[in-house]
Parts: sequence; C-alpha cells; structure tokens
Amino acid sequence: MKNLFFILFAILTFNQLKAQDCLLDQPAKQDLVQDYANIISDEEEQFLRQKLQAFNDTTSTQILVVTVTDLCGYDKASFTYTLGENWKVGQKGKNNGIVIMVKPKEIDGRGDAFIAPGYGLEGVVPDAIAKRIVENEMIPYFKSKEYYFGIHQAVNVLMEITSGEYTADEYAKADWTKILIPFAFIIVVFLLVFISTAKKAKDYSIGHDIPFWTAFMLMNNSGKSHGGSWGNFTSGGGSFGGGGFSGFGGGSFGGGGAGGSW
Repeated sequence: MKNLFFILFAILTFNQLKAQDCLLDQPAKQDLVQDYANIISDEEEQFLRQKLQAFNDTTSTQILVVTVTDLCGYDKASFTYTLGENWKVGQKGKNNGIVIMVKPKEIDGRGDAFIAPGYGLEGVVPDAIAKRIVENEMIPYFKSKEYYFGIHQAVNVLMEITSGEYTADEYAKADWTKILIPFAFIIVVFLLVFISTAKKAKDYSIGHDIPFWTAFMLMNNSGKSHGGSWGNFTSGGGSFGGGGFSGFGGGSFGGGGAGGSW
C-alpha cells in the first residue's frame, strides 16, 4: 500500500514538474507579441507589436498577445494567468496588464483562447466581458483560421475599454446595437421601396385601368433585373511612433478572465 501511494505521489509530482518546465519562461527579449504557434505573418506581427507598444507608451497598460501550441497540462485559464503572473505583465502597483492567449486548433484537437486581465483591470474587464470578446470578436475569425483578424478585433475592444473610450456595459449593449441597427436599416429601406413602388403602381393602375395589386406586382417584377451592393469595407494599415518596448513592469494576476474553445 505504501509503495502504491509512493508511485502515485511520484507520478503526480513528475506531471506537475513537467507542466512547470513546459510553461513558457519570461523571454530574454521581452515583447508584447509572442507568436510561438506561428499563426500570423511577419507583417501582421510587426503592425500589432507597434500598435501595442504605442498603447503601452500612451496609457501604461500592457496587452500581451501570446500564441502557443501546448498548454502544458494546464487548463486555458490557469495557463494564461500563470503566464501573466510569471512574466509580470503590467505595471507594478497598477497591475494593469492583460494577456490574450491563443492556442490554434489542430486537426485532431480543439482551439482555445483566453483573456486574463491583471488585478488592476479585473473591474474594467470583468469575466463576462472577457468571455463576450472571445466568443464574439475572436472565435468567429478563428474558425476560418483568420487568427490575426480575431486577435486584432480583441485588441481593439480591450484598448477602447481600458482607455475609457467606452465602458464594459456599453460594449455589452453594443452587441445588440450591431444587430438592431442593420435590421432597422433594412426595414426602413424596405418601407421606402414599398412606398415608392406603391405610388407608381397607383398611378399605373389608374392610367391603364387595372387593379392596384396587379399594377403593384408588375412594378415589382420590373425592378428585379437591377443589382446592387451594400458596399465594400477595407481596412488599411497605419504607422505608430515611439521607441522599442522597455519590458514588463512587474504586474500581478489573480485568476480573473474568461475564454472559449472551438
């Protein structure tokens, strides 16, 4: 019995040490983008790095993007905030760091993403909002392997929330706005088209002595050959000033945040 207990204890200890060894050490060259999984291009990485450095210089808030291929036996939450704690992301005293972790989906596995705010930002980026950002801004892109766009969307939202451009509550309400505004626009366009067609149909029915609805159907069918589009949206690049990243500032993490899988 003692031997069995010793064997089980040894296995658990070995697995724990193995997980600790696997967990990424703070890199010698500290940077706000660490693409260990190699899922974004060099150009995308450079643009994202400059953007995050400029935000750090302006606000002192450090947002770290790290991609990995292995969670080292940890769940995604423990891995992310342990990494943030070990790397000291954020400023000492302010604890204003955020870690965005992405593990891409393998053929025989699943993808994971997690956002962990430091102690000082847990109230600004509560768990429910972190969850919403992962599920609404990141995973839809990740499902089609567009990792950069999902990461960039999450970074934008986190920058806007932490810099006070809008609150977490306003972001939560904005999700409904994204649905309601296009829907309302479609309704308005439909009504305008209906009113215009009805007016023409009324004049046509009087002039040709035919029922209104017959004229309406004729007017409606005559417009089906015309095409159109809602418009095209493109995103351009930009440039950011400032020097290189000076390193992580000694921030601390307490286990807050949320994530998702696909």
